[in-house]
Amino acid sequence: MESNNLNTQTTDPEQHPENPAQQSRPEPSRKIDPKAIPAWRISGGLASLFYWIFPLMLGSIYWGTAWQWPIAALGVLVMVNSGLQASLIPYVRWRHWRYSIDEHEIDLKRGILIITRTLIPIKRVQHVDTRQGPILRHFGLATVTISTAATTHEIPALSEEVADEARNRISNFARLAKDDDV
Repeated sequence: MESNNLNTQTTDPEQHPENPAQQSRPEPSRKIDPKAIPAWRISGGLASLFYWIFPLMLGSIYWGTAWQWPIAALGVLVMVNSGLQASLIPYVRWRHWRYSIDEHEIDLKRGILIITRTLIPIKRVQHVDTRQGPILRHFGLATVTISTAATTHEIPALSEEVADEARNRISNFARLAKDDDV
């Protein structure tokens, strides 16, 4: 007679070697280029200028009224944000960015408060590009974009040579993985 008791199943991890808790994945080892820090400082500072529009517009309308102090407080918050975007945040962001590329997957780890770890199977890669804006070009950097059917991922601020090598490597691995499927 069969028992319907769920407690009779064993959950001993040594009997199940495929247990994910036992297979600890190593951290990605490669860092992005240190020249990302000044590039991100410039782009962060320029992007934060957009946030100055709102307090300046409100201040020009409501200055001298009871609303001037909340608007001044908003201006201080925008100033602190601009300072952080142009100084500390790019460095902390650079310190936490890691990636690795092998024949099976691309491993991306990033984030300051919320750490995000993304594994992209090489078989899912549809195409890979490098991209440069004027700030990255000035610093000799490029971003590698990896497109899958679901979304696009990126490895930011690699030196141009490393970005080209990563793009070619991912492309070759993807081509070989697709050839193996046929």
